[in-house]
Amino acid sequence: MAIVELTGLSYPAARLAIDLYEEGAAATLKPRPRARTPGDGRRLNADQEEEIRRMICDKRPEQLKMESALWTRGAVMLFI
Repeated sequence: MAIVELTGLSYPAARLAIDLYEEGAAATLKPRPRARTPGDGRRLNADQEEEIRRMICDKRPEQLKMESALWTRGAVMLFI
């Protein structure tokens, strides 16, 4: 139970790791990257992103006939 407390793993996960290690399969215990890769899930291409970035820097939302006075996350979502 000390391993569970030290690692934050559940007991079944800790037990599985111990069993795999004892079987000599230590390579399976190597952590895998968990984060998304850069660019994964994007809906705009680089040119579209640059154009939107330029417009946000050059204009205020009210100049683009939007109801918001400032560029908030919601205003950017509506703009896109």
